[in-house]
Amino acid sequence: MNDTSKRRDFLKLGMAGLATAGVMSAAATVDVQKAAAQAASDSLLRTVLDRGKLIVGTGSTNAPWHFENDAGELVGMDITMGRILAKGLFDDPTKVEFVMQDPAQRIPNVTTNKVDITIQFMTMTAQRSQLINFSRPYYVEGVALLTLPTAENKTFDKLLAGGSATRISILQNVDAEANVHIVLPESQVMQIDTQANVLQALESKRADAAAVDLSTVRWLASRNPDKYFDAGKSWFSMLYGAALRQGDPDWLAFVNTSFATAMFGHETALYDAAFKDYFGLEPPARHPGFPVI
Repeated sequence: MNDTSKRRDFLKLGMAGLATAGVMSAAATVDVQKAAAQAASDSLLRTVLDRGKLIVGTGSTNAPWHFENDAGELVGMDITMGRILAKGLFDDPTKVEFVMQDPAQRIPNVTTNKVDITIQFMTMTAQRSQLINFSRPYYVEGVALLTLPTAENKTFDKLLAGGSATRISILQNVDAEANVHIVLPESQVMQIDTQANVLQALESKRADAAAVDLSTVRWLASRNPDKYFDAGKSWFSMLYGAALRQGDPDWLAFVNTSFATAMFGHETALYDAAFKDYFGLEPPARHPGFPVI
């Protein structure tokens, strides 16, 4: 018996003395297809349930979000979010097909019906939301500092104290220097052409720290603690959400409900395991009572 069935049995027993017990029991056994029939006739919710599988647009080359493990299996936090939706749809996290796509295809593949949803470390912006609907956020990304575990100035406080002698490597972009100077105003900023070379500058000690995504810092520091260290500073929050076609409130409501239940409700096992595996951290404790979602 799984946790969901145990909870249902508990609720049935707990409500047995109430006048609404019959209603509660009946609601718990409603057929999924009949329930989906309440959705708008053109809702993707009906289409996906009738098809018997979910189609998710994503990538395969960016750990810890979507990548192939040593066994050649597609894994990552984005992949887990797709499996969470499949479990909500079919009570089976394997009933999902992942379509590999370039980041430039994240919005076009949704709007042209090539995929049901895009889950591909996509930053939520007002401009993008004019083209697609975003789900509720499932991760808050940021910029963070990666250092070497053997370095004397491996912590943020030491980097800050270093002033103009502190050297930071970062991927080249128009806002790179300004973004670093938000937290290290006197540091030297080294703008570099690729992420691999940003890390190589750190490893060769040409840079004292690499400014990269917080998720990258957590992934590398947790998987390679003898090689990388989390300096303990993050800033510039960015929300990651899934992309859906506009004009389908039933499909959007289902996705949001599934994500909220997986992150804050009674079915957190998939999300929690992925969060710990890919970021090396335990998710914050959830406490019954005042809603915090």
